[in-house]
Amino acid sequence: MFVKVCGLATTADVDVAVEAGADAVGLVISGTSVRGLTRDRAAALAAHARAHTPDRVLSVLVVNDTPAAEAAALARDLDVDALQLHGPYSEADFAAAASVFPRLWRATSLKERPDTRVGAYGEEVLLLDSPRAGSGARWDLSLLDAARPEGTWLLAGGLAPENVAEAVAAARPWGVDVSSGVESAPGVKDHDRVRAFVAAAKSAG
Repeated sequence: MFVKVCGLATTADVDVAVEAGADAVGLVISGTSVRGLTRDRAAALAAHARAHTPDRVLSVLVVNDTPAAEAAALARDLDVDALQLHGPYSEADFAAAASVFPRLWRATSLKERPDTRVGAYGEEVLLLDSPRAGSGARWDLSLLDAARPEGTWLLAGGLAPENVAEAVAAARPWGVDVSSGVESAPGVKDHDRVRAFVAAAKSAG
């Protein structure tokens, strides 16, 4: 089970996620998210993640309100491993980003009526989230019965240490993504919950 812990804010957050066994860490740059980082802070955390060799963890830049080509240039400059375009980015946006930075993830919700084929927009990973990303809100996983992806896709939205095993059993994803479900307050990671989530997700997978 692939596990991404998103919305990290400190080097200690990165350390705990890596030591717990997470496969990827998400660094958010957004003007609308409580988890938004400055460019310099994101660069520092990406460098810190790279320093964890041989405990290799992917660093993923997450954006939701930055033009795609600009976000791709930022991902390249920050030297992250992947860029996650989150929300109503078009196929043309992905093409523009791919010309600058090749490793793209696509994050969307079923409310947006997306194409749920992994790679439909040229992305290597698809993430299906709650209609209110980062809210911690659960969504109806039975909706996947008519739109279940195949391949490298992540389940997100309302996941927590207490429910991730149940969600994995119901949705059968390739991986999971968590942010608010491992926080003590909005934007503040609870390190014990990070450890518990990664352990529960890995056991479920």
